[in-house]
Amino acid sequence: MTTSLAMPSAAELVPLLPELVLIGGAFALLIVDLFINARHKVWTHFLSVLVLAVVLAMLATGVGGQGEVLSGMFVRDTAADVMKIAIVLMSGLTLIYGWSYLRERNLYQGELPVLVLFATAGMMMLVSAGSLVMVYLGLELLALSSYALVAADRDNPRATEAAMKYIVLGSLASGLLLYGMSLVYGATGTLQLDAIHAAIDGSDERMLLLTGTAFMVAGVAFKLGAAPFHMWLPDVYQGATAPVALFISTAPKLAAFGMAWRLLEGGVGPLAEEWKWLLAGLSAVSLVIGNLMALAQTNIKRMLAYSTVSHIGFLLMGLAGGDPSGYAAALFYAIGYAIMSAASFGVIIALSRNGFEAENIDDFKGLYARSPAIAWLMLVVMASLAGVPPLLGFWTKLAVLRAALSGGMLWLALLGVIAAVVGAFYYLRVLKVMFFDEPAGAPLAPHNDRVLGVVLGVNALGLLALGLAWNPIMVWCQRAFM
Repeated sequence: MTTSLAMPSAAELVPLLPELVLIGGAFALLIVDLFINARHKVWTHFLSVLVLAVVLAMLATGVGGQGEVLSGMFVRDTAADVMKIAIVLMSGLTLIYGWSYLRERNLYQGELPVLVLFATAGMMMLVSAGSLVMVYLGLELLALSSYALVAADRDNPRATEAAMKYIVLGSLASGLLLYGMSLVYGATGTLQLDAIHAAIDGSDERMLLLTGTAFMVAGVAFKLGAAPFHMWLPDVYQGATAPVALFISTAPKLAAFGMAWRLLEGGVGPLAEEWKWLLAGLSAVSLVIGNLMALAQTNIKRMLAYSTVSHIGFLLMGLAGGDPSGYAAALFYAIGYAIMSAASFGVIIALSRNGFEAENIDDFKGLYARSPAIAWLMLVVMASLAGVPPLLGFWTKLAVLRAALSGGMLWLALLGVIAAVVGAFYYLRVLKVMFFDEPAGAPLAPHNDRVLGVVLGVNALGLLALGLAWNPIMVWCQRAFM
């Protein structure tokens, strides 16, 4: 007996409009870029930002509405829209930050913005996944685009090495995730996440389900960059160009959170008493390893990579709470961290020149004497990452610590407090170098790109503004999981 799937009508595809516009824009840019010569690549850049702006406006105004598409494989709900808005914002910020940097180094080719658009489409599908098939489709679209972005500087051996490591380890992680999905499918007989959720209570294959869940958690941990699945992170951050490192450290983390929530709560939610302890263990290991390794770094990009591992530990703390308030706290943390990470890499971009990368901590010596404005912006960013009140980073940490306490994990919350204190040391070291050390080497001055300066200023000072008015964002995140 054979079955056939009826093609959906145009009216049924309306909730997919933002994704269709984004993918259509990416394909259109592929063609348009062929007719733009090297001196006018700014048009490719402008059009790519314009596509993201249109998609952002569609999401913010609710164009297309909410609903299920493709027999429930794609789900557009409030949680998906909140995450998509943050993802599109971070992708657009990447392109704005990256233009002057890539143009100076003759790296701005037409495929770069197109890859960012396709990666963004993959992330949007990932956070709207209603099926294991859609999870994997979105994940691989994001992963393949990310591999190519890391290797964009083809004449740089470090970039090539980083991309190769990323591909090998990323393929391994995808295999773990796919194997876990296959075990869950074998135990439940369905690929739909809601059907998996409903089938678990009556299933006799509990051991198979737990094994599959463990493999899926391992795959999610790699995509987030949680220890001990973090091996790729420092090399990719250091080897990739600064704008690509900015991109990888922001939007994909939001998408990985969305994937974790869809798979764990939407799919294997009845097993929460088991998988939340897996997340708690990953959180604890990430907090310890991330902070200890960051203390030993002299390269600021590697330091930020290991600090990312620590921040993922805090994010997992919220997820391990296993209830809507914990998920809201974790999403709040993911959004806050994305804004902070974008600003930190934005400072590196603003201080870099063709032939010189401001990526060593010693490169920041005496920055206050040369550029007080950039030094003060970096102070705000580092203080927010360290969790100093009243900046945004303080409230994000407080939210996930409360989620851990409400989930009955006092030990994890205490470890988080200790980790925050230890983590403050390596952020303060950067500030000490900028404000109190004598300048070393060639003069370090900010880029003269006005757009870059304005965006960096808004990004960094936004951490202070959002720290003083954080509650609307938290309420926004809470509504996503009501």
